[in-house]
Amino acid sequence: MDAVILARLQFAFTIGFHILWPTVTIGLACFVALLSGLWWRTGREIYRDLMRFWISIFALAFGMGVITGVVLSYEIGTNWAGFSRSVSNVLGPLFMYEALTAFFLEAGFIGIVLFGQNRVSRGLHFFACCMVAGGTLTSATWILAANSWMQTPQGAVADADGIFHVVDWWQVIFNPSFPYRLAHMVCASFITGSFVVAGVSAFHLWRRQHVEASRVAFSLAMWMALVLTPTQVLLGDLHGRNTLVHQPIKLAAMEGLWETTKGPAMTVIGWPSMDEQRNFYAIDIPHLASLYLTHSWDGEVEGLKAVPREDQPYVPIVFFAFRIMVGIGLILLATAVTGAVLRFRHRLYDTRWFQLIAMATTPLCFIAVLAGWTTTEAGRQPWIIYGQLRTADAVAPVAAGAVATTLAIFVVVYMVLLLAFLWFAGRIAIRGPRDTSATDPRLVRPGLDRGSPAIVGSAPAAALAVETRLASGE
Repeated sequence: MDAVILARLQFAFTIGFHILWPTVTIGLACFVALLSGLWWRTGREIYRDLMRFWISIFALAFGMGVITGVVLSYEIGTNWAGFSRSVSNVLGPLFMYEALTAFFLEAGFIGIVLFGQNRVSRGLHFFACCMVAGGTLTSATWILAANSWMQTPQGAVADADGIFHVVDWWQVIFNPSFPYRLAHMVCASFITGSFVVAGVSAFHLWRRQHVEASRVAFSLAMWMALVLTPTQVLLGDLHGRNTLVHQPIKLAAMEGLWETTKGPAMTVIGWPSMDEQRNFYAIDIPHLASLYLTHSWDGEVEGLKAVPREDQPYVPIVFFAFRIMVGIGLILLATAVTGAVLRFRHRLYDTRWFQLIAMATTPLCFIAVLAGWTTTEAGRQPWIIYGQLRTADAVAPVAAGAVATTLAIFVVVYMVLLLAFLWFAGRIAIRGPRDTSATDPRLVRPGLDRGSPAIVGSAPAAALAVETRLASGE
């Protein structure tokens, strides 16, 4: 393989590995903020214990995101010097704004979130959680603005040397695909966070441990999933229609549509052939693609053959990645609806087969995110700036052997990091939230006003709990 392919593989691997952590931290940061707010308003210590439990997992994922994100900045400079040279005037400030408004915001308050639970008031801790959650969302906003500009560039012009200069920052940031991409990705992050919480909580319900806390977390997660999964279907439809207008060849690759067609069929599955420029073994549903792409029976959709072969993306990757994303999305939607039915029948917490399903859907969210980003990025090829700068012209003059060596190193190091994360996060998840009902003599009963704790449990149990606290320095 030449240096271009190797550089693409290296960046795809490193950014694909990195995107997992912002995805889950966006969802978990907001969930932690919700739990902190509930603890503040109700005084129920079950919310505090759940918050502490999920803060531990969030902190590990946050650290992984920081470590793997720093690498990307250096990689852009070393492997993609042509890209950096051309777009630094546009994307450099956006990355700087991300660091100033998002990363510093998170870094400034995450210490209070992690270590301030017994040192600041509940209200201040809730505020810090909101700042961290807001930082994750702000970070996603700037990064997605930069990526969206690469997909639908506007507000900047290239000079004779190929250097882009900004003429309108509002157009650069609020480019045509930015609102749809931001909403779609943020919703995907919330869905991922919801199913991670649901999966871990279902595990404890299945083992019949930490039942009260797991019920609370499982209920919240399934409510969020029920709202977010159909919302994501709507956002996906809006995003697809935007792609039809601004990146029609990418959409044609997603659909496996070779000929410009009125009322195109939906290709459920098939094998797209770049050599033959057609699909083998295709299963089609007439006019269905026209309905969901153009919202009409005989809408016209541009095909791949509308551009030369050298301007077409590699269709099989885009075609199958899109179907993986959509297929998993339908599974998640069905899981959320099934949970709602079980809740209505008062069987949400004791249906063991559904607990197994909830656990099984947890990794599917991450696969769907990777499939979605593969669709977005591979579908843009052969352009790194859509329609204006080719990927082959953006790569640095680095020897293929050097890129291959660093790629191998990244694979080894990142696998070690992943195993370490799974080991530590797995131990936390299996241990579960602390059961305060056995140790805390001052639990707040449901229904009591905030700030009026009730003494529960026997006197010996209370004495033992107080002794335990004194011994631990609390």
